[in-house]
Amino acid sequence: MSIVRYDPFRDLRSLQDEVNRLFSTNLSRAFGEEGIARGAWNPSVDIYENKDQIVLEAELPGMKREDFDLSIENNVITLRGERRFEKQDDGDNYHRVERSYGSFARSFTLPQTVQADEVAAEYRNGVLRVTMPKREEVKARRIEVGGESGSAKAPRTIEAKAEKASGS
Repeated sequence: MSIVRYDPFRDLRSLQDEVNRLFSTNLSRAFGEEGIARGAWNPSVDIYENKDQIVLEAELPGMKREDFDLSIENNVITLRGERRFEKQDDGDNYHRVERSYGSFARSFTLPQTVQADEVAAEYRNGVLRVTMPKREEVKARRIEVGGESGSAKAPRTIEAKAEKASGS
């Protein structure tokens, strides 16, 4: 028989793991209740940035261009619309409906670095892609550094990112 060391925090860690698991999964799956999250559909969104622009990509499967609206107001971009349940035939007898339907609205605050008047959007194959160019003054640029040097090396170049003044 082996000796097992008593850990007074084992049960507490186990409880924390269960609570974390509960909140990291879909509530309808966690509780096993079908329909608890019905009508609470939100499209999945990826937002990434490169040196010239910020890009938002939203998955809108099975939707037409007329089913959603995209707007920018006061540096907030908002995507809203509705995915409707389209019953094919009155004779259809559904045994299970797992896809969510209903109205949705997603809003994201844009940084001051975005040129709101230059935003472009494209919808293709169920994915909405919104490109938001950055202003010129906030893009990274290279600065030539000259000066005295004991060696005959070429001037050194460093990369710097211009920052906007906080009072602007």
